[in-house]
Amino acid sequence: MDEVIISLEKGTTCSSWNYSGHRLATASLDGTLCIFHSTHPSSSSSFTCTTKFKVHEGSIVKIVWLPPDYGDAVACICADGTLSLWEEVAEGIDNIQWKQCKVFDKTPGQVLDIQFGVSALNLKLVAAYSDGQVKVFELLDPLDLTKWQLQAEFRNVIDSVSKFGKASCVTASISWNPQRGNGQQSNFVLGFNSDIPQLNSCKVWEFDEDHQRWLPVAELATPEDKVNQVYAVAWAPNIGRPYELISVATSDGISIWHVGSNPEIDGRLWVEKVALLSGHCGEVWQMEWDMSGMTLASSADDGVRLWQSNLKGVWHEQATLEPTT
Repeated sequence: MDEVIISLEKGTTCSSWNYSGHRLATASLDGTLCIFHSTHPSSSSSFTCTTKFKVHEGSIVKIVWLPPDYGDAVACICADGTLSLWEEVAEGIDNIQWKQCKVFDKTPGQVLDIQFGVSALNLKLVAAYSDGQVKVFELLDPLDLTKWQLQAEFRNVIDSVSKFGKASCVTASISWNPQRGNGQQSNFVLGFNSDIPQLNSCKVWEFDEDHQRWLPVAELATPEDKVNQVYAVAWAPNIGRPYELISVATSDGISIWHVGSNPEIDGRLWVEKVALLSGHCGEVWQMEWDMSGMTLASSADDGVRLWQSNLKGVWHEQATLEPTT
């Protein structure tokens, strides 16, 4: 008999797992955020809702936990494009409250996706918008989550002089390089699902310290792929490979890319498409690598699939978890 680990309320729209704190945050159509906590991480049946509070009058569409070094806090994207940060604060021994610490200014475009990245100097947040804009914010004070400034704003195109009309983006997907270290560059991969082909293809963006700007250093698309809309991206942890590993989901399937760690003479990173995984019947919603960067999980309407590479570098489907209803 299957064991119920956690029961979610009707109307739950999204969730986010906090690996370091053994917590689960869930959000609902009515703008309510719930925090579930496991007092016994080794037990799978110990989750209880410890906090429930209102974030917005409308639906919450995405939750992202901040890196644990910056406390217990989450970012919420709402259906109307509102982006806010909420932080857990202690007001006495037994009084724990969640308080709003930041609401980012609204723009003509709605927020589609956000991700946090930790650099050697500070915490950064990259946000992708429905008008095709990309904004990077940086935290000015690691002890104060209210103090953010806009560091850069650009579009997801290789050629900075590219001209095209008003973009309409349905979704976007961002994934930071999960590696840390004082010598590690700040970089992330981003792709759009839009009506503008130049925006869609995944680009790896890296911060140029010398010129204080973000530069596209790689494009994860063959000439045939560039017309494809991107549904999801995921950057794998690197535990010793001489290259980076990034997965990209489009209408053609899930592409696995090898990306060079060191730039060529022209400043770009070499890329190689090593596999195209087909198995899902529809659009891939989300992808995530395990902590070793060896197994990729992908979710879609037809369930969850796990993918691995064998010793010869051939990728195959390892397992399938089909929905029960």
